[in-house]
Order: sequence, then structure tokens, then C-alpha cells
Amino acid sequence: MSKLIKKVALIGGGVIGGGWAARFLLNGLDVNVFDPSDSAERSLNEMLSNAIHAYSKLTMAPLLKPGKLFFFDSLEKAVQDVEFIQESAPERLELKRSIINQIDRYAPETALICSSTSGLKPSSLQAEMKHPERFMVGHPFNPVYLLPLVEICGGEQTSAEAKQHAAEFYREVGMKPLILRKEIDAFIADRLLEAVWREGLWLIRDDVASTEELDDAIRYGFGLRWAQMGLFETYRVAGGEAGMRHFISQFGPTLSLPWTKLMDVPELNEELIEKIVSQSDAQSGKHSIRELERIRDDNLVAIMQGLKLNDWGAGALLKEYEERLYQKAHSGVVASDPDFSKPLSLFDAKVLPEWLDYNGHMTESRYLQVFGDATDALLNFVGMDEAYRTEGFSVYTVETHIRHLLEVAGGEPLTVQTQLLGFDEKRLRIVHKLLHVSSGDILATGEHMLLHVDTEAGRAAPLGKKLYEKLEKIWQGHQNLAVLDYAGNGIRNIKTSS
Repeated sequence: MSKLIKKVALIGGGVIGGGWAARFLLNGLDVNVFDPSDSAERSLNEMLSNAIHAYSKLTMAPLLKPGKLFFFDSLEKAVQDVEFIQESAPERLELKRSIINQIDRYAPETALICSSTSGLKPSSLQAEMKHPERFMVGHPFNPVYLLPLVEICGGEQTSAEAKQHAAEFYREVGMKPLILRKEIDAFIADRLLEAVWREGLWLIRDDVASTEELDDAIRYGFGLRWAQMGLFETYRVAGGEAGMRHFISQFGPTLSLPWTKLMDVPELNEELIEKIVSQSDAQSGKHSIRELERIRDDNLVAIMQGLKLNDWGAGALLKEYEERLYQKAHSGVVASDPDFSKPLSLFDAKVLPEWLDYNGHMTESRYLQVFGDATDALLNFVGMDEAYRTEGFSVYTVETHIRHLLEVAGGEPLTVQTQLLGFDEKRLRIVHKLLHVSSGDILATGEHMLLHVDTEAGRAAPLGKKLYEKLEKIWQGHQNLAVLDYAGNGIRNIKTSS
């Protein structure tokens, strides 16, 4: 079911709704938005700009062509003809229940409906729905377009099938769905955050620490541990070789000591509020909210990229998401049957702002990235997909020759044409032409020698039957193409297989 979802509706386009819009759009989904606020469209587009900036640093995988964004003046129009609806209205039970009932009335009966509520029980929200079995909570974390966790909590009338379908859909857009075992107020993550928040309020009220000092305690200390190992695995390590049992025996008795005030909450009177606000202004007031969002996003990207190097936590999830991006970026051409009497057109791109050098043109390393993506598209086309690689075989680039011919500025659309210059049982030789879509000018060429490898043995191996036959089919057409005058200048020639 999730694979069929191509269009979604968002009811509420604020911080959370806007974050959902960015994540969905950047994963190629069309998005309908209804939000009565006059500033919703402006703020949502600003958030989308931040998300595009973050994704350009988050992954080297080719991003999908963004979906289309539509704003509607009524909820009824927004939810028609969509497969998934995410509600992100203010946290007021009666308001949310009214909105969800309207969604239920106007949306297609097969559409999933999720609420972004951070604490309201789904049973209360679905009580008056006509089709309550397709409703649940899908609680995200800000920024929604970067943080992958989404808590799925069903109500008394939510079907298990609907929860699984929602989890599949969220997973497809790079998220980590956590299906709650039981319906509970505030779900899991916010209950943990509430405990830290309460204790923090006491520490500020009693002048033990300022807002900045509390944040320092988190970001320089246990926050770093939590980012990659969570709470219980961190404590397991703290128990040494004896593990969790030893940790509990050592530190468990301290739970009876009066260290915290978690069972009580300080009164948020004007004095405490003013203390928090003034300290927060002193801590962060030199940056605008948009600047803080950009700083936050860049830091999150760096942390997730670091975790990816060790294939751990959110980094492992990012690695899986990148694999899906590569598959999606190149899957559209696999089912087609192109004309092999001319070069293949398998990959398109656009020059992103982050690709520019100090002259305002695409920097050299990005040419190699585009050619690498085009090579991946060709390899995927001939059958070297994830399933092929799991069998212990891959194709490595062993030689490259790039010619930079014309400059290209930011925002310009690019396309790549690929020609097979020859192949044998273990090697293939290709050339890419990087073209400007509008003018047709050749911006650069990239010639590459590729070697088929047994990854477990660490040496060259004969091409698999599937790859060889597809390359042979391409060669039947490409052997008749004109030999480019620059071909072979940087890479020695090889004989073809036929």
C-alpha cells in the first residue's frame, strides 16, 4: 500500500506541518496543504529552503525530483484524491477532533489518516469518526525533515494493518517508525523529555543553573551519548564487562535518594517565566530563529554523517535511506526500453548552491559526483542492483579522465548521455557527456574504465550473466556510434567482446 502513495495532504502548515511538507516533497511526493494562517505559505517555503540546504549536505545520493506543492483554501479540497493525510493542528482536543472528523468525511475511504499530536490519545481523537480503523497518531520530532523518529500509536479502533501500512510509508521517506505496544498519554519520547524538562525547571527556579548551563550539561555530556546509543545501552556499557545487571546493582539504590523532584512540578509563575525568558535571550538572542534552525540542521547532519561511518543508529538508517534514493533515482529507466542506436540518457541533475565554488560556478568535485551518479544509473540499468551486490559482486571504477569544457552556474539543469565504448568479460569502458538541458552545450565529458569485482575475494571476476547479456544488447547499437576523437586519450583502449 505504501508504495502506491504518491500524493499526501497536510492539515496545518506550521513548524511541524511545514517539516512534514519538506520531508514529503524532497522524497518526490506531491503535497496538498490547508492552513488558514496568512503566514503559512511564506513560513513553509522558508522551511523548505532550509530542508533543501540540509539534504544537500546530508547525502551524496541523487535526490528525487521534488514533488509539487499545492495550497488550498479549504480542508475539503485539500484531502480529496490523496492516499495519506497528516494532521498537525494546535494541541486542543476539541479542535483536533473536529478537524479529524472533517478529514474522515471528505478524504477517500482508503486514505490513511495520522495526527502529529504530541500527547493526545488516539482513542479520544477517533471517537466520532466514521472510519476510525484507518486513524492513528504519527508523532514526529522537530525538524521533521531531518529527525527520523516517528511514534505510531493506534487507538482502540485502529487496525493493525493500518499501523503497518503507515510504518511502511514513513520508512519509505527515510524515517524510523516506532509502533507503541500500548496506547498511553504523551507516548514514549515526550515522557522522557518531560522528566528532563521538569527537573530543568526546578534547577532554574532554585538558581542552581541557567538555561545555557543546563544545555551545556546535555550537549557536552550525556546528549552526545544518547545521540548514538540511547539510555539503556549507555548504562549497559557503564556496567563494564558485567553489563546491565552490575550497573543496576551499583546505581539502582540511588533511585531511593531524594535527588530529583520528578513527582512535583514548579509553578510556572511570572517570575520563573521571566527568568527562563531572559536567560534564553542572553543565551541565543544574537541569532534569529532561521539562523538557529540552519545551525541546528548543519549540526544534525554532521552527527548523522559521523554515525553513518560506523553504520550505527541514525547513521545506519541514513545509509539505508541513501540506498533507496539510489534505487529510486535510477529505477525509472530500468523498465523502459531505450533506443540503443544512440547514447543512453539515464541521469538528470540540477546545480545546487552547495556545488558552487568561489567563482559562482560548479566546482570540479561535483562534476565527478554527477559522472559517478550517471555511472551508477548505467550499472543499475544493466542489472547491478542491491540484490546483485548482496551476492558478493560489484563494479569498481579503476580509471577516470574528465574534460571540463564550459562553466555552469547554480540552478542550471543538467543531463548526462552515456555511450558504451567497449567491454570484455571483466571490464567495460564508457564515456559520459554532461549537457546543459536548455542549450544542449556539452559542459564536460567523463571517460571511465570499470572493473567487475568479486568483493569477498577482493579481485577481478567475470561479469555475471545478467550484466553481460545487457551490455551485449547495448553494444549491438553502440558499436555503430561514431568513435569520439578524444576517447582513449586518457584511458588505454580495450578490445570489445565481439
